[in-house]
Parts: sequence; structure tokens; C-alpha cells
Amino acid sequence: MNINSLEGLDVRGKRALLRCDLNVPIKDGVIADDGRIRASLPTIQYLISQGASVVIMAHLGRPKGERKPELSLAPVAKRLGELLGQEIGFSSAIRGAGTAVATLNAGDVLLLENIRFEAAETSKDDSERLDLARELASYADCFISDGFGAVHRKHASVYDVAQLLPHAAGYLVLAEVEVLKRLTDSPERPYGVVLGGAKVSDKIGVISNLLDKVNILAIGGGMLFTFLAAQGKEIGASLVETDLIPTVKELLERAKKLGVTILLPTDIVVAPEFKVDAPPTVVSADSIPMDQMGLDIGPVTATTFATAIAECKTVFWNGPMGVFEFPNFAHGTQVVADGLTKVSGISVVGGGDSAAAVRKLGFQDSQFGYISTGGGASLEYLEGKELPGLTALL
Repeated sequence: MNINSLEGLDVRGKRALLRCDLNVPIKDGVIADDGRIRASLPTIQYLISQGASVVIMAHLGRPKGERKPELSLAPVAKRLGELLGQEIGFSSAIRGAGTAVATLNAGDVLLLENIRFEAAETSKDDSERLDLARELASYADCFISDGFGAVHRKHASVYDVAQLLPHAAGYLVLAEVEVLKRLTDSPERPYGVVLGGAKVSDKIGVISNLLDKVNILAIGGGMLFTFLAAQGKEIGASLVETDLIPTVKELLERAKKLGVTILLPTDIVVAPEFKVDAPPTVVSADSIPMDQMGLDIGPVTATTFATAIAECKTVFWNGPMGVFEFPNFAHGTQVVADGLTKVSGISVVGGGDSAAAVRKLGFQDSQFGYISTGGGASLEYLEGKELPGLTALL
């Protein structure tokens, strides 16, 4: 996949329209994890160094075309200014921001309000998206795509704008693609994949596509109970997707034929309800009580997973092992994350909740080979799907 690089685009003194992924967790106006803002800095700093004026588009959450104050990017503009060490302009207008754009001088940066406040951004109607894209394109001379977390979306600010302006990928997008190529094209072995999170349905595609590429596949999180149910085990009140049990049975059988080691929990941390102060109990994965729900992998399983991971040369991890937000059910995620720090090859933390988890649990980004910014985009790439935001940059 040959994507236009930033150095191949003449941005000197130009007005650059930049799509970033600034979709950070914000509560009561406070940013809990600014990892995605930091990941956007190299491209912004390069554009500033070239004397470009920069108009940034980004989204926050899923406002579905409505203006929701709690999903405003205003706190992000403030944090971005702090990290860049300069004043950042902020436009509450998205359409009609031309006046604000016209005042920009070389090296100035303007962040537009949450692009998803415009219903046309995510419209399935090509003409609606294109209409918005034309207005956005009128603000600039060129387009740089650096919001990897959105490249799997056929959205106006991701896909359509690229059709209208000279374009290139930013440093973050290029870095993400390079890492994902290493995971799919010629991974150093043993190759281990750790998948967690709530739902099997979110990961079925990637499991199916990676089965003939990996040596070890470890399953944790809420999705593990569908695997246990597929083996005929009692899972109590745990989360399960019963409609996917036949599919999971087929995957387990296919893994067996391919000689892939599937690691499933042998012990589980359960509780009577989903609450932060629910009392934890460790039980065998073969005998989860009917009135209990699994909220984390058990300590023996966590050690087994971490030991297997540490021996791999390539590891991809997406999805926490339990409800890491609750201290009583964070141990599995903590131990597995620690296992990733001991990988002698490359360890990739696959964005989203996984990235938030490792930071919340006190790990430094530098302890891992790479922390991706794009959970969904990474998974779709690993599924072998075509990502509109990348094909637009070819």
C-alpha cells in the first residue's frame, strides 16, 4: 500500500487542513488521558515548522449531528495549546468558519468544533458528505490525514476531503500502518495475540483472519464467557452472546486443525453484581456459580497468559482482561500488561480501552513497543478490510 507521505506534499506557507484523532476521554471538562493529543503533535509541529497555517478537524464521541456541550472540543483546544506551547484558535463554527480561517498567519493553528456536530460528516448519502467536504476544502490548499482512529470510516473529513485537495498521510497514520504491516505481513515468531473486551461479535472477524497467522491466541474479557459456553461450561450470570456459540465452536475447531494454541481462562474472578465495591471471589472456570458473574480472569490465568506472551517475539493486544476501571477486577489486565513489557520483539497495545487501561494502571507508553491510537481501525485492518480513509490517500 503506497500512501502519499507528508514530505512529498509542498506545505510551505500553505494553509493545511489536518484531520486528527483527538477523541479523548473527557469528564466534567477534564481530560483523563491526553495520549491521542500527544500522538498528533509531530505532524502539527512539522506543519508549523514549514510555515503552514493549520486548520484542524477532529471528532469527540458520537453526537450524531447534534450539538452536545459535553462533547465540545474546547477543552482539547486548551490542552493542545499547552502541549504546543502556543495559543490555539478555536472555532465553534464548522460550516462558516471561513472568516476565522482567513485571519490565520504562518504557524497559526485553528481547531474547529467537533466535526460530528455536523450530521453530513457521517451521512450515508455521498452528496451530503461531499457538500460538507467542499466547504471544508475551501479553507485550505492541501489536506493531511492523521486521524488513524477514524480511517475505517467513510466520513466527509476523512474520505471525501481527500478527493478534493492535494493530500498526504501524517506521521501518525504512516506509523500505524507500518506497525500493522509488521503484524500481518511477516511477524517475527512466536506470534501471540491477546484479545479481551466485552463482546465476541466485535472480534470475530479479526480472530478468523488471524488464526492462520498466529501461534498463540489468548482470550479474556467479557468475550471469554461465550468461548466457555461453547465448550459446554456453566458461566453463571456472566455476559454471553448465545447466537455466536456455533461460530466460536467452529473457530476452536479450526484453531485445533491449524495447531494454534488457544489460551482460555482456568480460573475466574466473580462477583454477585457489576459494581465497583462488589466482593470478588476466585473460582474455577469449570464451576462458576449460577448467581455470580465473571468480571476478570483469575490470578493463575493471568500468570499463564503473561508467561506465554513474554516468550513471544510479536504480540498484539486489544481489549482489557476484566473490568479494569474497578480495582477489584483490574489484576488480570495489570499482569497481562506487565507481560507485554517483557516482550523482546515488538509488543503492540491496540488502542481504545487497552491504551487507557495501561495508562490508568501506571504503565508508561515507553514500556511497550507501540501504543496504537485506533482500536476499531486497527482491528479492521487486521481483519483484512479495506479502510476508506487509507484508500483515499493512495
